[in-house]
Amino acid sequence: MSRCGLVLAAGRSARFGTENKLLASFRGRPLGAHAAETMAAVPLDHRLVVVADPAVAALFEDFDVLTIQEPDAPQSASLALGARHAMQLGATRLLVVLADMPLVNAALMGAVLNRCTDDSPSAATDGTRAMPPACFGGTRIDALTKLSGDRGAALLLADLPPDRLVAAPPGMLADVDTVAD
Repeated sequence: MSRCGLVLAAGRSARFGTENKLLASFRGRPLGAHAAETMAAVPLDHRLVVVADPAVAALFEDFDVLTIQEPDAPQSASLALGARHAMQLGATRLLVVLADMPLVNAALMGAVLNRCTDDSPSAATDGTRAMPPACFGGTRIDALTKLSGDRGAALLLADLPPDRLVAAPPGMLADVDTVAD
């Protein structure tokens, strides 16, 4: 089994203001560095990141850096690019993480990765919905290459059975969209 991690870090940060939110300081380090460091602690065969900004790419040392060429591309385009690359690497599991969720820890990522099967994705949950980090196995990785729009893989996670969900501690799945966040 080949396990691959993918960080989606190509967002426009439109609600954050003029600064790229992944470069903004959060607890003394760039926001995006939290996802890079956490994923580096998860046992994976390959680590990928999709970026639009070269300065964000610099945060992801020892990751395969994939650059999205369209500055206004939807999240599904980043996900598809990463999934295609993972398939080229022979991935049988793809752990997908968002770079703007700095409180997600390696234990949660690992639990989601281990809950995934060839037949069923897995995801974290805040108790109300399935959300990233999420993991896809087998032919589900190919399904990620065919998504469209800004919702990413939400539709593929919508009806997961409870045994495919990993409960996250309160607040861990918070994402940063604005300076106030």
